[in-house]
Amino acid sequence: KVLRTLRNHWKKTTFGVCLLSWGGSWLYGKHCDNLLRRAACQEAQAFGNQPIPSSMPLKKATVFLNPAACKGKARNLFEKNAAPILHLSGLDVTVVKTDYEGQAKKLLELMENTDLIIIAGGDGTVQEVITGLLRRADEAVFSKIPIGFIPLGKNCTLSHTLYPKSTNQVQHITNATLAILKGETVPLDVLQIKGEKEQPVFAVTGLRWGSYRDAEVKASKYWYLGPLKTKAAHFFSTFKEWPQKHQAALTYLGPTERPPEEPEEKPSRPPLYVRLYRRLRLYWSSPPKEIPQKVSPEDWKELNLSTIELSIATQNRHLDLMRTEDFMDICIEADAVSKGEFVNRGSQKMNDPHMCPEGSQCIQASRCILQLPEGTEGSFGIDNEEYEAMPVEVKLLPRKLRFFCDPRRRDQMLQAAVQ
Repeated sequence: KVLRTLRNHWKKTTFGVCLLSWGGSWLYGKHCDNLLRRAACQEAQAFGNQPIPSSMPLKKATVFLNPAACKGKARNLFEKNAAPILHLSGLDVTVVKTDYEGQAKKLLELMENTDLIIIAGGDGTVQEVITGLLRRADEAVFSKIPIGFIPLGKNCTLSHTLYPKSTNQVQHITNATLAILKGETVPLDVLQIKGEKEQPVFAVTGLRWGSYRDAEVKASKYWYLGPLKTKAAHFFSTFKEWPQKHQAALTYLGPTERPPEEPEEKPSRPPLYVRLYRRLRLYWSSPPKEIPQKVSPEDWKELNLSTIELSIATQNRHLDLMRTEDFMDICIEADAVSKGEFVNRGSQKMNDPHMCPEGSQCIQASRCILQLPEGTEGSFGIDNEEYEAMPVEVKLLPRKLRFFCDPRRRDQMLQAAVQ
């Protein structure tokens, strides 16, 4: 009788089966997420249970949380997945929530001493925090504070460098938070971008200027096209003046040699008699003759360019811990591109914005000056944040900041460098 009823109402039966299947899959996914959170909290509790001397204060961690990231879901994601891990680890956690764009830069100017800085948000939050940090008068001291990054935003470029790939958002967030507790760090380069009048802006990914970036910004307007919105944005941008050329003058310096890293632990102080002996020997020895050192002039190179897009990127995307030179990659793409290639390449750049396609001119530089013609319109994309296009000087600050990294990713980087 039941089977006959189901057969006679096959449309309702099919709909009910689909609804139950979706509901079961959703509940199973929630159950798996709870298991991941429980396992991460148990691992964090092991750090919190470690005994410390009574005279040693708790480590202070300052978290800069952008609640507006991930379309307003960042606060809920942080409180569910990251906050319990940080509190169980035994850290003295202070959460600072930003209310508007640019507030993090101002808060960094007033921040007191802290042992850890944790950024919870996306690329925009990272760019604001490091800009506020490096604008401080005592940035030489504060730049040595290790920084943790919890990816909660729509664009999280650094997460691909610091943490293993994961399709599960909960696992990705918990892995990033646990990496902060494990204490492994890697040095990252920073770009200092300074205009003629404005204060410098700092970036860990790079700068983009061109037609691909302008089309990507407008892709959200075609949300109703679903997965075709990116292609639609690039297709409709071809209706403008074609070919789209960007004229500029570029002056740059070549790569610089990487100096040896300073040891983190200072050597122990020698005994008193050794110090006295060294001072006496230095006092009685004859003064060394000063040898004049020749200062070689800087070898600046000039280039007039016409391109569809210019990008200046750090090496943080493909981090090499063993490289011997410090430089940033300047990619000047050819302006002779067909409309079909423009649409296809624009979709590829959504996954890798700083890719350098075939036929482009690639330059390695440690410092460059970009001069734009008067009346140039458009905007720069600095770590996926929009800034007005203007003449700028871009300077590489090698190994300026240290970010917490998953030990598995660090081992992969070292193995790739050896091979």
